[in-house]
Amino acid sequence: MFVDSHCHLNFPELMQNLSSIRAAMAEAQVNRALVISTKLETFDAVHQLAVDYDNFWCTIGVHPDEEDVQEPTLLDLTDRAKRARVIGIGETGLDYYRIRERTYEQMEWQRERFRIHIQAAQDTRLPLVIHTRSASADTLSILKEEGEDGTTNSAGGVFHCFTETMEVARAALDLGFYISFSGIVTFKNAKDLQEVARFVPMDRMLIETDSPYLAPTPHRGKTNSPALVPWVAHQLAILKDTNVETIAHQTTQNFNTLFKPQ
Repeated sequence: MFVDSHCHLNFPELMQNLSSIRAAMAEAQVNRALVISTKLETFDAVHQLAVDYDNFWCTIGVHPDEEDVQEPTLLDLTDRAKRARVIGIGETGLDYYRIRERTYEQMEWQRERFRIHIQAAQDTRLPLVIHTRSASADTLSILKEEGEDGTTNSAGGVFHCFTETMEVARAALDLGFYISFSGIVTFKNAKDLQEVARFVPMDRMLIETDSPYLAPTPHRGKTNSPALVPWVAHQLAILKDTNVETIAHQTTQNFNTLFKPQ
């Protein structure tokens, strides 16, 4: 019934409890999950989850916040993208939140990494999984510069765990991207984000946990897992003045349209 479009089941706090998490998913009617790659060094473990379980798929990518890791080449990404059950490129994007004392120029490595992921997505015809934090202007600018304009030559993709403004949402939608909402949309202090959720068309939204992070209310502060993604759907149903079943059906259909899992 539900699809968690973004989770990190290979992280230790989830991997060590995988059997119980899968049981909880089944009970909550969370039928499928997309396990997200964050660095090349752990991709094999991410991919193995997708191979071992027929309701898991995975992506290949290096998170923009990962430093002191193997820097991906275009070939690194495209070769791994050919493996069975790899259905997306990312998590990729820009994250200036931890820029610290560094200058804008000193973050060029992150922008170059992002461009390589975009090229890999275009070469493989797989959608991008976009992370952007304190960098939305550059994220949108680079996507446009690299030809991500919603035309048939674009890879497209999703802005995951969306926390940006209405203007950024409009711009992402205009480029042909989907918007994914996490447990943050259930938080009491997320009024602006809830307005964005009201605005995003039903046929362009996804739901996710980003687990083990960002557990939704009423589980906020606890370890998150895909079994809790129905709480995100429940909040969206309230915001959209519809029922949970409609949100579940539409976001599942959107996931299938974007990622084409087989």
